[in-house]
Amino acid sequence: MPENPRHDGAGPKRSLYPPREPFAQHMMDMPGGHRVYVEECGIRNGIPVVVLHGGPGGGCSPSMRRFFDPHKYRIILFDQRGCGRSTPQASVENNTTWDLVADIERIREHLGIETWMVFGGSWGATLALIYAQTHPDRARALILRGVFTMTQRELAWFYGGGAAAFWPDQWTSFKSMIPADEQGDLITAYHKRLFGKDETEQTRFAKAWAGWESALASLESTGARGSPSGAYARAFSRLENHYFINNGFLEEDGQILRDMHKIAHVPGYIVQGRYDMICPPQTAIGLHKAWPGSTLRMVTPAGHALSEPGITSELLTIMDELKQPRA
Repeated sequence: MPENPRHDGAGPKRSLYPPREPFAQHMMDMPGGHRVYVEECGIRNGIPVVVLHGGPGGGCSPSMRRFFDPHKYRIILFDQRGCGRSTPQASVENNTTWDLVADIERIREHLGIETWMVFGGSWGATLALIYAQTHPDRARALILRGVFTMTQRELAWFYGGGAAAFWPDQWTSFKSMIPADEQGDLITAYHKRLFGKDETEQTRFAKAWAGWESALASLESTGARGSPSGAYARAFSRLENHYFINNGFLEEDGQILRDMHKIAHVPGYIVQGRYDMICPPQTAIGLHKAWPGSTLRMVTPAGHALSEPGITSELLTIMDELKQPRA
């Protein structure tokens, strides 16, 4: 597969496909007391693609359907355990990477799909890679954006002062929520408060945790933080922190790169913002080098967000290329 490591995003910008309502919605009972929301849209006999949202804990949204031609694709979205419309809300019990990988397989089997494309960004890219490495015969292709591979280096960048060099004001606000003697390990310090006994206090720290990330998501961000509901912030922040403090439930640091040989045969498309403050480009470049079947499309100017024009345009172009019949 040809490489495209330099892309200036100067081509014509693409518009998202018109919104379409799901043709099917399911609440699936999963082991461990979870019920997972699943929806399908597009066309029933179309090319199947499963969309893995970010976070962990972000939930899927209607806008995620709009990257796919609804006349060509069967688009499957679901809310991962504990977030979105899945229940119980914000629960971390029986909620690990391996539970999610198993859920993806249960959804595939329930829908009678043999193989599918896997589309995900940020944490969704992490989960897509781990799923494909676990079930390499089920992934037709991976389409990844804003790559994150759950390494200590990546966590240290975002929660240990790396991104703070560019956003010192927002970092001060995030860090100052925690007493000075605990600021050396903010993931642990926030964990203590996100899982304390007082739900009001959980929500206060959840909004701070989510706010630090949302402030840095877009290249054109002014540093303004989003204002999600308390329920959303609590689910997002508890789940994300739970996964991070447990190192993604992986066997060792760097496991994803270690296991890239398992999916060397799977085509991959990596779309990366050159100025991504949350998931810096070095991870995407390292992944591309370790993956013979991948194409890297570096978008300048762009940050982390799925909604950035250059990122949107590249993903739409890729999905339109993949819908064409194979020669």
